[in-house]
Amino acid sequence: MTEDPIDSGGKATIVRLAEMPPMRYFARQLDEIFFTSSATKSFAGEEERSAFRERWLGRYLEDDPDWFYVALVGDRLAGYLAGSIDDPARTARFSDIGYFEELAGWTGQYPAHLHINVGAAFRGGGVGSRLIDRFASDLRIAGVEGVHLVTGRHSRNIPFYLRNGFTPLKVIKGDPSDSIMLGRLLD
Repeated sequence: MTEDPIDSGGKATIVRLAEMPPMRYFARQLDEIFFTSSATKSFAGEEERSAFRERWLGRYLEDDPDWFYVALVGDRLAGYLAGSIDDPARTARFSDIGYFEELAGWTGQYPAHLHINVGAAFRGGGVGSRLIDRFASDLRIAGVEGVHLVTGRHSRNIPFYLRNGFTPLKVIKGDPSDSIMLGRLLD
């Protein structure tokens, strides 16, 4: 049964990973959303694929379960937000991502960061916005001043982030393409 994205967005329950009820096939559904949502579609082999997953998803599951949120619709994973409150420009475990050094002037004010992906069947129904709202609410409670993310400079997800209160902060020159840092202050 495929649910209408508008209806499923309203039915999604947002919880922290640490509070999530046991869910059969969670890892498979998570990986499916992660890899189908990623701009990177091909890998030289399983080792490269695993390293990519670890870099953009695994470290958050392992090190930040209190800042990892899932959207559940029944027994389906609709989406997730992988977040951290650790300033990545000043935290050794993110030193493998070169652009954080360039963003150090911004990450002090926007130390928290996130990666968000929603399954194709649930896009457009508010699931992603609800994940961001929950993360931002919990960040405020924790006293975190701001949150940022980095995406492709011409990525199709930029309008979504703008609608969710993020503003462009810095273009990051890259090869083969540029990225952009977006930030949101938390009142």
